[in-house]
Order: sequence, then C-alpha cells, then structure tokens
Amino acid sequence: MSAGTPKSDISQEQVVEIMRGERFVMLTSIAVDGALHSHPMTPQEVTDDADVWFFVGLGTEQAQALQSNPQVNLSFAHLGSWLSVAGRVEFVDDRAKIDELWGDDVAAWYDGGKDDPDLGLVRVVSESAQFWGQPGGKASALASIVKARVSGERPKGQSATTEL
Repeated sequence: MSAGTPKSDISQEQVVEIMRGERFVMLTSIAVDGALHSHPMTPQEVTDDADVWFFVGLGTEQAQALQSNPQVNLSFAHLGSWLSVAGRVEFVDDRAKIDELWGDDVAAWYDGGKDDPDLGLVRVVSESAQFWGQPGGKASALASIVKARVSGERPKGQSATTEL
C-alpha cells in the first residue's frame, strides 16, 4: 500500500462479487524447487464462501507443485482494481462435481473428455483477500486515471483486507 492510500475492510460478499466478475485469474504456486510460478486459469465456479474450483492437468508441473505445497495466491485484475486472494488447494475426486462444472471450454483441453486420466479437479479454499483499487467501479476508475494524467495529480485509491 502506498503512502496516502486509505485502508479499510472489504466484505466477503464484495470479494466474491469481484471474483465472479473475472473470467481469468493468475494462480501462483510454489514449485518443488521453491520458485514461484503463475499460470492463467479459468475459474469454473466461485462459491459464496469465496472458494474457487478449477480443472487442472494432473500430469503437469503445476499439479506436482500444488500437491507438494498447497499454498497459493489468486490474482484478479480489472481496470483500476486488483484483488489478491491467499488460500490452499485441495485435490477433489468428485465425479458429480466434474459433471456439474464440465463445459465445451474445458473439453478443448482434455482429449479424453470427462474420463481423461489427466483431468484433475481442485478447489482453492480462500483464507484472506486484499483489494487495491479505485472507489466507484470501472467507470470511476477510468475517469480518475484520465483526470490524473491531465492534471498531474495522483488518482485516489484504497486498500482493503478481509479474512475469509
């Protein structure tokens, strides 16, 4: 948080709303060698508890990293605002949940369909979230950025945190 940026709280409902509004997220995990790796992912579902469901290839280095260290960070970004969610991954073996979340966008990644042996299902159990952004949503953020560029003043921003 930069100097002069007010800090406040953000509700779980606000966090969930932001998470549900983004189609893509960066999932950062800790590799077996300790390095941080980020991967673009598509959330399949965001629950009211701010947990996030993803499909993952079980034979990938990403899955190996998640199995060896389940601590992750999810980064959501949109015009003028950013949300960082800390959590832990749980691998879930649930045929009904795979059926519920399955769609054509997922099928493109798994040649064997829902029965592909490489298909894995994970849930990120969210623990905390931090938000940085412009008050008033996207339109207000854009106006604030344009005004700042014209006037030379810094745009107003805020930071907020919550335990989930």
